Amino acid sequence: MTAAALVGIFGVAGALLRFGIDSWFAHHSSIRSVRTDGSMRLHWPWATLLVNVVGCFIIGMAHGLTAGLGLGAEWQAGLATGLAGGLTTFSSWTTATIRLLSEARFGSAALNVAVNLGLGFAAAAAGIALAG
Repeated sequence: MTAAALVGIFGVAGALLRFGIDSWFAHHSSIRSVRTDGSMRLHWPWATLLVNVVGCFIIGMAHGLTAGLGLGAEWQAGLATGLAGGLTTFSSWTTATIRLLSEARFGSAALNVAVNLGLGFAAAAAGIALAG
């Protein structure tokens, strides 16, 4: 199978998985609260954190597993670019951080950056270590 086909197939799977996770969090938690002045306040972006950390783990695993199993570069591209790329979201993470800043929630914004980066690095390292 070609790399482009695998990226497309896994990309659809990653995007649908992200949609499912976003939907679950939207229906099972209070994502926004209304202030007394009627404005909206963003709660912690849990779904974005989850998909980004899982995506980092998938990319880490893809690097080790595809080489270890002899699957080739096209499978690595499918898993890393397709699945993890369709699942993760840099744009939602940065937008959530900007919204936290616009609400003067500077500690929450800094924590959002630190937790995403810290857990992302740890998840990628764990994926590489487990696959190797």
